[in-house]
Amino acid sequence: MPSEERKHLALTDPRTIRAIAHPVRMALLEAMEQSESKTLTATQASELLGESPANCAFHLRTLAKYGFLEEAGGGRGRERPWRLTFRGMEIAPPWQDTESRVAVEALATVWLDRWLDRAQTMLRRVINHPPQWQEAAIASQRVVYLTAAEATQLATDMHQLWERFEDRRFDPAKRPPDSLPFELLAFGYPLEEPPSPDRD
Repeated sequence: MPSEERKHLALTDPRTIRAIAHPVRMALLEAMEQSESKTLTATQASELLGESPANCAFHLRTLAKYGFLEEAGGGRGRERPWRLTFRGMEIAPPWQDTESRVAVEALATVWLDRWLDRAQTMLRRVINHPPQWQEAAIASQRVVYLTAAEATQLATDMHQLWERFEDRRFDPAKRPPDSLPFELLAFGYPLEEPPSPDRD
């Protein structure tokens, strides 16, 4: 499936959100995204993740069941290649019921643990990189005072900044010769409890 035909997933269904809230499944999706062919078999995934082929096959089938993957064609059994069905995903608020909140918390925990562990590891390694990559690394923190509308607009503005490089994810020919995969993380949250909507 050409990358431009892939959809952006806005996850709202608690069952689908729970289905992806698993470290191995998250690792499989990331490995597939970073693969040159954009496909993975259970055997290839096993070699990359250090999991058994049977375990990888189970998780690949589960991801396909909930619409995250599809068969890429060719191969049988654990040699069957899978590919992503989406370009990006987000957990889409609001989460008003208990089932949704529990599912979102589970997925957020998996995501944050994975991202923050990797961020700590990679930022520590920066001191051993060439000077230009030491300067390129980003580690910054700010406290600003915003309304909910301003915070939403800030997130939109930040996404627009890095979307200009988005096509390079799917088309290696558009990547400059000296480019490397560069992960960007952005978090924003109120430091105080917001007032309830029904509060005067």
